[in-house]
Amino acid sequence: MKYCFFLAFIVFPLTISLVFTQEADIKSNFITIYNDDFAVIRQIRNLEIQKGINQIQITDVAKTIDPTSVHIKFDGKVLEQNYQYDLVSIMKILSKYINKEINLTGKNIITGKLLSSQSDGIVLQNQDGGLTILTDIKDYKINVGSLPEGLITKPTLVWTVDSKKTGKQDIEVSYQARGINWHTEYVAVLNHNDTKIDLNAWVSIDNKSGATYKDATLKLVAGDVQKYQPMEKYYAVQQLKMQETIEDARQFEEKQFFEYYIYELQRLSTISDNETKQISLFEASDISIKKKYLYKSPNYSIYQGLNQDNKISVIIEFDNSKENKLGIPMPKGLVRMNKSDGKSIEFIGEDMIDHTPKNETIKLKVGDAFDVLANEIEKESIKISDNVREVKYQITLKNRKEEDINIEIERFLGWNWTVLSSTYDYIKKDARTILFNVPVRKNSNSILEFKVRYN
Repeated sequence: MKYCFFLAFIVFPLTISLVFTQEADIKSNFITIYNDDFAVIRQIRNLEIQKGINQIQITDVAKTIDPTSVHIKFDGKVLEQNYQYDLVSIMKILSKYINKEINLTGKNIITGKLLSSQSDGIVLQNQDGGLTILTDIKDYKINVGSLPEGLITKPTLVWTVDSKKTGKQDIEVSYQARGINWHTEYVAVLNHNDTKIDLNAWVSIDNKSGATYKDATLKLVAGDVQKYQPMEKYYAVQQLKMQETIEDARQFEEKQFFEYYIYELQRLSTISDNETKQISLFEASDISIKKKYLYKSPNYSIYQGLNQDNKISVIIEFDNSKENKLGIPMPKGLVRMNKSDGKSIEFIGEDMIDHTPKNETIKLKVGDAFDVLANEIEKESIKISDNVREVKYQITLKNRKEEDINIEIERFLGWNWTVLSSTYDYIKKDARTILFNVPVRKNSNSILEFKVRYN
């Protein structure tokens, strides 16, 4: 390793110290990735450091680093911290050579003082005072004397520190960086009679931070972490442990952390720049499910007096419990559902789940039923007084399947209502919503009628 020694005047009164500059080697990497497109990187770096004033440089940091989040820990104190990011590019090099001589080599050699450099060409002043204007320089090779001062090839963190001792020591560097994200994808396969599923969970890690984290200890945080965002940026943007059934496939160990969950990979992993890495989170089999038909009344059709057939959703519902072969915190992600047609596995639908703790019910919309429809009309409306109105609704449920089914109906009614009569039992879900569960025999219809008084 090469060391560079030079004398510098320090801002402390009447003190002159030796400044020692070197690059710190990475000893170990730790990376914690959040759902919100950022990560916390912590590195242990080992270097030979002299007692007194030293300068430490780190060049292999993320291009998307938040320099205000940088922290360094070692046996001494930090006097100054700088983040240098004026990176080398053709236009930046040429901008540093304005009013200096450069050479262009192509079909002929052109030499002159650079007066202007733009993406679409350059202007040179010849020795006789004339101008050479090149609107297209792709066929020329540009030669300059040296790399201009102040330009660097990689983003660089630079510390001026005061070390208490001489010798090798570990320093801990941590910072936040954007452009690193993780998300979960689930693959579900239904059995032949739609009573159970097998569920595989995969973690996908996208790294576009501009750095590679070799042999890193990897942690994933599931949950909605508050990140302060200035209002102007906000408006700019707006325009437990696994069960035995999944133990063999487990690569991540889950634990609660504050109000979130952390999944820690039980081995080291390299997270390369511009890479999407997929790692198995868990596998679970024979999860009991309920298949439901759900009709949510489209209120607009009632108020506009329309009379039309409406679609009915197919819902898969299951408990995230230990008794149901799960009972684990499930991160937010896309669930792709498949089923075998007897010859191959075919895709049948997909839906998103939010972060779901254990012992909660998960509901997934597969799609809309082909053979089941609902027709809803406002059959009668009577004004009792200025403040009271009575309305009779009729919902005709059509089952064209070769099996009996039950259809759950969720109807929004608004405020201050009372059901006067109904052909089927109901549940008041909340102050504005009513629920019905209506059986419909195969190849037949069922008619739900209910009368509501609005105050």
